[in-house]
Amino acid sequence: MGVFTYADESTSVIPPPRLFKALVLEADTLIPKIAPQSVKSAEIVEGDGGVGTIKKISFGEGSHYSYVKHRIDGLDKDNFVYSYSLVEGDALSDKVEKISYEIKLVASADGGSIIKSTSNYHTKGDVEIKEEDVKAGKEKATGLFKLIENYLVANPDAYN
Repeated sequence: MGVFTYADESTSVIPPPRLFKALVLEADTLIPKIAPQSVKSAEIVEGDGGVGTIKKISFGEGSHYSYVKHRIDGLDKDNFVYSYSLVEGDALSDKVEKISYEIKLVASADGGSIIKSTSNYHTKGDVEIKEEDVKAGKEKATGLFKLIENYLVANPDAYN
């Protein structure tokens, strides 16, 4: 098994506490509300919402996949760090055992956030994952993030 790591950094006009609340803590209700074509539902199937919890994300009609299950690996509300692993679902190919993600929000000088994300692809056998193999997933995640950011800009009292 190999592990292939990809790191990315982006920015947002939304400050870390508010962005973390919407993007992580309340995402299970917010995303199906603002992007039902992408995510139909998110539900806890095991646990209490903390570390070790398993969530099932069911995708909307426009998706190529039906569902995934995420395991929460870390949740630091004070430092705005969230880590989870995609452990089951049809989005995992026969080449990938699991994908682990970490998202860290840091305050930027302009009052917004710097979003630092790391993805670790745990492959089966000696399979190699190339940058272009993860590009489509990154584009979808970026699109969903922009929807959340736009919602927060348009609704300044939400998730404060």
